[in-house]
Amino acid sequence: MKSVIARHFNPYFFVPFFLWCIVGAYFLLQYDSTTLFVFINNNNSPLGDKLMVWASSIGEGWMIAAICATFFLFKPFRNPWFLATAVLCTILPSIITQIIKFQVAAPRPMAVYQNQDWVHHLASWDLLHHHSFPSGHTTGAFSFLCLLSCVMPRSYWFIGLVFFFVALSVAYARVYLAAHFFVDVYFGSIIGTVLAFVISQLVFYYKDKREMCL
Repeated sequence: MKSVIARHFNPYFFVPFFLWCIVGAYFLLQYDSTTLFVFINNNNSPLGDKLMVWASSIGEGWMIAAICATFFLFKPFRNPWFLATAVLCTILPSIITQIIKFQVAAPRPMAVYQNQDWVHHLASWDLLHHHSFPSGHTTGAFSFLCLLSCVMPRSYWFIGLVFFFVALSVAYARVYLAAHFFVDVYFGSIIGTVLAFVISQLVFYYKDKREMCL
């Protein structure tokens, strides 16, 4: 019996993502890292602090696991194929990101600017100084939310646009909170999206081949 869930190229996620790639590349070519960092980090407010802490948490492993568990409440997603894809799209991007982090060993903003007072940083947050590139939170958010956009039923494709902006808010939050530079979140978003799309296509290609033989 064929499962209801299938993989899609959801334009509501990928079209804005491609535009983000173009705009982000333009920013990186036109402006230096400090200019981009200051523009985001120094435009802060008490309300923004609260919102950005919440947005940043979406890229954490426990939050991704909670979102995944929520989708298992819906019958179309309650199958081993979605579980396998969700696990792979969570673990593999994280492993690859950590490998790159330790290979590149790029300093974080707080190390580059030596904890100067002009850097907006929340007192309740630990000071991070090492392994800045790429952003693990951004990679995780884009990977999992890209996966969700790919497996949504066609009638719910429009939610892919929401998923994209939620993932983008994670990227913005990581710079706002002085945890990363713009280049870190930019490449994190690309790594997460590409890996999620490739993994989902491979897993569901195998699913389709298997179901054809049944």
